[in-house]
Amino acid sequence: MILFNSRFAGRLFASSALAFLLATPAFAADPDPAPEPAKTTAPDDQKTNADGSLNEVIVTAQKRPESLQKTPIAISVLSAEDLQNRHVQSLVDLQDGAIPSLRVAPFYSRNSALIMNIRGIGVLADSNQPARDQGVGVYIDGVYLGRAQGLGTALYDIESIEVLKGPQGTLFGRNTEGGAVSIVTRKPTGKFGLTATAGIGNFGSHKAEAHLNLPEWHNFSVKLDGIVTKRDGLVINPLPGQADFNGFDRHGAHVEVLWKPQDGVSADYAFDTSYDASTPLYLQAITNGTLTRAPALPLQPNRVRRASIGVPQQESIGKTHGHRLTLGLDLAPGLQLKSITAYRELDQSQYDNGGQNSTTYKPNTSFSRYSLAGFAQNQFSQEIQLIGDTPRLKYVAGAMAYREHSSDNAQAFNTMVWNADGTAATVANYNIATVPFDRASRITTRSIGAFGQATWTPAILGDRLHLTGGARYTRDMKHGELFIVNGKTPNVDGVVAPRTLDAAWSRVDPLLTLAYDVTSDVHVYGKWSEGYKSGGANSRSLRYAPFNPETLSMFEIGAKSEFLDHRVRLNLAAYTGAYKAIQIDFQANYLQVDAQGNLLQTNRTTIETANAPGTGRAKGVEAELTVAPMAGLTLTASYAYNDVTIPATVNPFPQGATGQIVTTPIKIYPVYTPAHAASGAVDYERPMGDYSLVAHLDANYDSGFYANYNDPAPGVAQPKGDPGFVVNGRIGITDIALNDTGARLSVSAWSRNLLNEQHMFYKGLNTLTGLSGFFNEPRTYGLEATVKF
Repeated sequence: MILFNSRFAGRLFASSALAFLLATPAFAADPDPAPEPAKTTAPDDQKTNADGSLNEVIVTAQKRPESLQKTPIAISVLSAEDLQNRHVQSLVDLQDGAIPSLRVAPFYSRNSALIMNIRGIGVLADSNQPARDQGVGVYIDGVYLGRAQGLGTALYDIESIEVLKGPQGTLFGRNTEGGAVSIVTRKPTGKFGLTATAGIGNFGSHKAEAHLNLPEWHNFSVKLDGIVTKRDGLVINPLPGQADFNGFDRHGAHVEVLWKPQDGVSADYAFDTSYDASTPLYLQAITNGTLTRAPALPLQPNRVRRASIGVPQQESIGKTHGHRLTLGLDLAPGLQLKSITAYRELDQSQYDNGGQNSTTYKPNTSFSRYSLAGFAQNQFSQEIQLIGDTPRLKYVAGAMAYREHSSDNAQAFNTMVWNADGTAATVANYNIATVPFDRASRITTRSIGAFGQATWTPAILGDRLHLTGGARYTRDMKHGELFIVNGKTPNVDGVVAPRTLDAAWSRVDPLLTLAYDVTSDVHVYGKWSEGYKSGGANSRSLRYAPFNPETLSMFEIGAKSEFLDHRVRLNLAAYTGAYKAIQIDFQANYLQVDAQGNLLQTNRTTIETANAPGTGRAKGVEAELTVAPMAGLTLTASYAYNDVTIPATVNPFPQGATGQIVTTPIKIYPVYTPAHAASGAVDYERPMGDYSLVAHLDANYDSGFYANYNDPAPGVAQPKGDPGFVVNGRIGITDIALNDTGARLSVSAWSRNLLNEQHMFYKGLNTLTGLSGFFNEPRTYGLEATVKF
């Protein structure tokens, strides 16, 4: 693994030098640091202050620290305390619905790649696509993560997760049409401090993490983070020596160095490396199809602990690492120059043999399809920001450049063989090294952009009116090739490869916001913004034909308010948007023929992507309520209603042995989008002399969602996932004094899915094999202890 290379070093140096050269005249002036809003954070991320009022929440949605209540954007925030209470170890754990508008799910059965959408926008049903992008941008400390792979790694010392809802194209750019998830980590403090946590749980889970801050030395502050977390599989694989289903083994390290040579000048370098080994979810068959099932494969209508038949299975391994350099320079009072330079690499193997229970039966034939996929990516990004504050005008302007190299490949073959009557099976004779690749592709993506946004407060209406306008210009360029197509290389069996992609798109995303301070605690706003998801090509297709970007233009109104001496906080938003050129996947079993009617090949897993015609709609309402009725007690509740409609679209696949196109448009379902979702929580803390008692309980509901875009067959309706209701809890004793040095101990017990509720969140119907899907995880629980020095 190459952790640092000369090419990156040169780019890093050039980008850093550019930022400082632009600011050279400011050194002579020795300016004062730019003022930042005061952050009245209570100790240990508590939700309330000492007087019982709600603690102010600071966000960076507009590239500067601001109060959540005064930022005219619908934003939900999960603090470090929230993540601990819910036992969130990676983004995968947010699939229980902690934020109702945000939907997180594994790509099919694989936790190694995540599907994310906000308000029903941004879904990419197939996340193993080098030439395709998701519509929700994920950022860590301002660095965009270009791929869905790697998002399942363990989270480091997180300060907060900000979920920005609605198009964020002006300030965050491409692939944020649904919104953005901004992860902010804790920075070096310059003071010695050590926090160490150890824990154990059921299913063989264990966890250890440490966060060390070193004392400042010659204006350098250093922070070191390390984490190890592991859980055995939730479904046993009966085949000896093979991995169980839905287990993980994650570990990683992070180091950050913050240098502040003088007031108003800073350089923040960070390096992280992660290892994520996971196994797929277990696919369970619920009903029969038209084909025969083996006696050894009974229907499984309830969540199981043990698979029907053991199969070969190994961990999917993901390795990521990255560098980030953030430079800050105060050019003058209220004027800051900021540079963010980053380079990241990931390598992900994916081994998926979780679907054997939905297999049909023929005597002495092979079954249990093993899907193997490799994915590799590296990315370089550079962003420059100029952030200004004056009494009447706040503005940010900047430019960015992004370059990404990605490649993927896939193999698929059967690993098991039935006996004569389907009562047992043996492992097939195969060699992975000699199995040909079904497909392989590679692509280079380049994107450049320039943006600006300003908020003007005119000297009328008592400085209560705020007008914001902004726009971003982006140009995306993609050049790649699909060089293996269904196991074929150039001109074999009528398949021509490589098939190339050479496309570019330009885009301007505007934003207009009108905000008004009704009182110092009540703020209302109206906003119009646009965003888009880049075009591309589908590496699972035969044609590798380009498709265009999809776009969203959204109107939103909202209110943010606090009452009763800041003990009640209520935020509301309603929105409606025009959703155009929506990228839709179509999958079908068919025989392809050439122009002369000659059979070419059978394509079981071929997928084409098309832009839906006409205009779809996205509309909904959101509400968040926080109440602090008494000292130490906080109640929160949030709700989201999402309604996404997509125009009927013609399936671009040739159908059947004749290869004809069926020109009748078919119904398209919004996927991973429950119409109703809600979450509520109770947090309580009671000082008990030398320690404190803490308790947390949260409940999360969704009304179920579709997992596939279209009906499985004419006259057969697409199944919808079950509604879910998941409860999580934690109880503990904190701040137990260990000695006179200030060291303190906290111990707690936690549980996810406390009531052991079961629901099938993913359902897929095949008329041949029947209805099958994935259940949510069973109840998990454990104990943790944390020592702080």
